[in-house]
Amino acid sequence: MNTLKAKKMIEQFLLEDIGEGDLSSIHIFPIHERSTGKVVSKASGVISGTSLIEMTYKLLHEDIHVVLHVQDGETVQAGQMIAEVEGPVQVLLSGERVMLNLLQRMSGIATMTFNAVGTLNDDRIKLVDTRKTMPGLRLFDKYAVTCGGGANHRFGLYDAVMLKDNHIAFAGSIKNAVEALRNKLGHMVKIEVETETEEQVLEAVEAGADVIMFDNRTPEEIKQFVKLVPETITTEASGGITLENLASFQNCGVNVISLGCLTHSVKALDISFYL
Repeated sequence: MNTLKAKKMIEQFLLEDIGEGDLSSIHIFPIHERSTGKVVSKASGVISGTSLIEMTYKLLHEDIHVVLHVQDGETVQAGQMIAEVEGPVQVLLSGERVMLNLLQRMSGIATMTFNAVGTLNDDRIKLVDTRKTMPGLRLFDKYAVTCGGGANHRFGLYDAVMLKDNHIAFAGSIKNAVEALRNKLGHMVKIEVETETEEQVLEAVEAGADVIMFDNRTPEEIKQFVKLVPETITTEASGGITLENLASFQNCGVNVISLGCLTHSVKALDISFYL
């Protein structure tokens, strides 16, 4: 995770929540009064975002001490302590909500990803996320996916090309779109083409796409499409794939399956902070 970017973002989150000051804490606890808070998981799952505990509190006060009992990617049980945070009570309470919001969401994503990897149960297929992340939280959402055993698709429109139906329709064909991009982009930028039919798959192969996605296709259709693609081209399945039907895509032959549900339909892991 990009630490500098994460700090800048968390700083904004704290400003949004605390504003001119935590009215509940600053009028009850003097800044010199200290205590130790415990971050405890109330449910079983995979943890992600532990480094953000200290990062969040250090933005509020330098004299903060954090002891981690769990590392990112590790599994916890209900009632298990994740971390201890020692510092001014006023600061511990002021930063609690932002810290927990991130830790809960990221651990929920890591847990869902871990479960998805187990459901698919196919080491030959890499499970990846999509751009269907919460606005402003993509850095954290995508990192959480890796903690759960998944991998990242492109981070945005800027680091890889994905030609969807609207791009192709406006360009006139897959061939036209790919050729236009090859003439303008550097050799380090990959081009992915979204396909739905056998004809489109063959056209994408001929155009020299780096990655070919089979969009909203059944496992049976995907097995047939894969046969049309040389091994030098990466294949991806996406669209209409959920945790409920994911197991049916086992052994379908693609290199990658992308799942939007990993980040857009996440259930936060229940985590609390106790003084």
